[in-house]
Amino acid sequence: MQTFFRYNWMIREQWYRWCEEVPQEELLKERVGGVGGILKTLFHIVDVEWSWVQTIQGKPDFQEDFSRYDTLDKVRELDAKFRIDVEPFVLSWHEGLERKRFEDHLPDGRIVIDAWGEVMRHVIAHQIHHIGQLSIWSRELGKPPVSANVIGKGLIESDCGVD
Repeated sequence: MQTFFRYNWMIREQWYRWCEEVPQEELLKERVGGVGGILKTLFHIVDVEWSWVQTIQGKPDFQEDFSRYDTLDKVRELDAKFRIDVEPFVLSWHEGLERKRFEDHLPDGRIVIDAWGEVMRHVIAHQIHHIGQLSIWSRELGKPPVSANVIGKGLIESDCGVD
């Protein structure tokens, strides 16, 4: 679990650096797919990650408004602010939390029961899904996307003698 959260955070930081080389107009431009644009997608990834981690713990959740975070610096600041809550929870993850019951109270009154492990894996997959959309948009701009490769990122130390 922790490995893929670290992977997501690493890839997100690489996308932020990628965005530094793209004009603000392109970052805000409405695009087909996703939540509508490059910066809005990065904002959405950060917001959803924090929101789910808050929600499964029974902590207050609120929806941020993208209009308040419409620059790369503001999205990075929000990410750093939310990481203060998310990272300690992720790093303290243990097997005992995998099957912990989460009751999702839907607006229509239904209650859906999921395991915390399912929710956390959804959060991981959510970013990976949206990163694929960013990759398509980067190619439309004629720029190579950030590599999504997990291999070679140094996320897991091995004892196989390979450095």
